[in-house]
Amino acid sequence: MAISLGGDEDGDEFGEAHEINVTPFIDVMLVLLIIFMIAAPLSTVDLPIDLPSSSAVPQKRPDKPTYVTIKADLAVAVGETPVRRVDLAQALDAQADPSRERRIFLRADRAVPYGEMMDVLEILRAGGYLKVALVALEGPPADASGSGPAPRAP
Repeated sequence: MAISLGGDEDGDEFGEAHEINVTPFIDVMLVLLIIFMIAAPLSTVDLPIDLPSSSAVPQKRPDKPTYVTIKADLAVAVGETPVRRVDLAQALDAQADPSRERRIFLRADRAVPYGEMMDVLEILRAGGYLKVALVALEGPPADASGSGPAPRAP
């Protein structure tokens, strides 16, 4: 009878393998990747908010600024001249400086819906006017109601 020092009783001469099997680790990582790819866009949900006024430092105004104004009744004006929305780009082209590279200052009444302002911005973009600045009142931000600070009792 011969005694074998290596292997088991069946004559298997291979020892135990001491490597880590990484296949389950890779499977878990791929599942986590898919979960995060699906969850990331869902974390950018838009919430209805009341935007505050700006207290940014005003920048230097050009010598002859071009103002496009949206009034409370949704009428549009270039400078002081009322124009129809479809004629907005042509009215800007007819001014003394017809360059499309100049900055257009867009100011809108507080009562103007956001969608109406976006429509005017889209008309300006379609007309080739890409440098548009939004005009706000200068000063400290008002409270949430927009009526300013509450009066103090004497």
